[in-house]
Amino acid sequence: MIVPALVLGLVVGALLGLTGAGGSILAVPALVYGVGMPLSEAIPTSLVVVGAASAVAVIPRLQGGVNWRLAAVIGAPGIATAFLGSLISGMIEPRVLLGVFAVIMVVAGVRMFFPTKSVGGPCALPDGGTDWRHCLPRALATGAVVGFLTGLLGVGGGFLIVPALTLVLGLPMALTVGTSLVIIVINSAAGFAAHVGTVELDWAVVGVFAAAAMAASLAAGRLARGLSDVVLKRGFAVLVLLVAAYVATRAIIG
Repeated sequence: MIVPALVLGLVVGALLGLTGAGGSILAVPALVYGVGMPLSEAIPTSLVVVGAASAVAVIPRLQGGVNWRLAAVIGAPGIATAFLGSLISGMIEPRVLLGVFAVIMVVAGVRMFFPTKSVGGPCALPDGGTDWRHCLPRALATGAVVGFLTGLLGVGGGFLIVPALTLVLGLPMALTVGTSLVIIVINSAAGFAAHVGTVELDWAVVGVFAAAAMAASLAAGRLARGLSDVVLKRGFAVLVLLVAAYVATRAIIG
């Protein structure tokens, strides 16, 4: 299990550093199908790995690459809902969850690949700021939904955060990735807290997977700063659609 954990940790971390989202989507499938970990262990392990890798990946973006106010607004409601999602993650049929998950990813991927022509979205102001008066409820709702999915499925929720930040709240991709990573750290910590004492983890595998993911996310985060918004958006969209197809297939065939 150690070698697959090392290799897949590098892949997950690199994707997380590049997109602020891809790694969190792939972590649970990588742990279950690549490492051979039971789902009950894969979800909390994913939360540890994704949270740690996101914390490292955001380091190159700390200077001017994070909208801290928006991260706090979206992250705050996610703390409670991530904890709730973790508590009920074992009460719903996994195949049903995977099917819904795949649909959400398809919608997000299509919207990111074919962005609207308007600059930033309905919450963006001409000066590049955010219209908090009208969009605060939308930001809070986004945080609550993302937090719940983080706890429920063991994902960082970046596949929802990134489209919401760029298409609705009007952030440029240069700020979106860093802000998304901060939100993922917040939600992952809250989701993992609900699992403490409920499952015994293989900390050797967790450590190898997390260390590889952190190293790769840091390197990829530096590389991503030299890429264009279009490359990152469309690369993210393709990744989401590919993973959605895989998740849907697994949900159908069991």
